[in-house]
Amino acid sequence: MQFTIVTGLSGAGKTQVMRFLEDAGFFCIDNLPPVIIPQLATMFISINGKYEKVAFAIDSRVGDMIGDLLDNLKILKENGYEYKLVFVDARDDVLVKRYKETRRHHPISSDLGLLDSIKKEREMLSKIYQEADTVIDTSDFTLEQLSKKLRSIYFEGTNEEFLINIMSFGFKYGIPLDADLIFDVRCFANPFYVDELKDKTGNDKEVRDYVMNTKTAKKFMDKLISMIKFLLPLYVEEGKTSLTIGIGCTGGKHRSVTMANVLSEELDGYNKNLIHRDILRGK
Repeated sequence: MQFTIVTGLSGAGKTQVMRFLEDAGFFCIDNLPPVIIPQLATMFISINGKYEKVAFAIDSRVGDMIGDLLDNLKILKENGYEYKLVFVDARDDVLVKRYKETRRHHPISSDLGLLDSIKKEREMLSKIYQEADTVIDTSDFTLEQLSKKLRSIYFEGTNEEFLINIMSFGFKYGIPLDADLIFDVRCFANPFYVDELKDKTGNDKEVRDYVMNTKTAKKFMDKLISMIKFLLPLYVEEGKTSLTIGIGCTGGKHRSVTMANVLSEELDGYNKNLIHRDILRGK
């Protein structure tokens, strides 16, 4: 179970951090009173792995209760739960500029103005800042740079963040609307016209052998795998968190299923989701 607690200065970028974590598969809860963190952690643990990654956002909107955060994190540690405390920070002048641009009210009220509110909040969070596992200063970050920083914290050396959906489909039932890349494999020999293969699918060895037992099919798959492996780091670098690859034949039962299976097997080390959209149609 992976817990992340996100806190920090108002206007520093906690919302963007939580959006990133949500896209990365975290179950996210915002504006959480610190006192219920241990109970929530125990509840998530007890659900038997349904939630593997959970993020709590806690900030000065909870008022004086923010001072209880470290005590409740201590309880978390005593219970044997691992967590990462992320503090999102920014310079005072940057925070002032952001608040003036958005025209939002600062959660800490002060008769002396916005800058005094920021200084009061910084003092309120000073002990938490000192205990943070990671401090992210967003003063000079673009959203893309913040995303890169978070990827380096959570996914450095892995492909866990990036989800690849590999979908076989039949053109006769329509192209998947959510596909980023579409590959048409109707140019290859169709097992549908072989009596002993017609009622089988690309998940059966006989169909797979029939489809892949030609030089052109093997060459196509080699080129497809090479291109996808070339493109994946570029999509990750761009900041995408998922990619849907559609592989289509006429009915979505034989050739597309076979080649989607082969592609999935070759993309070892990535977080993959294999979908055979139309394999049961026509039965």
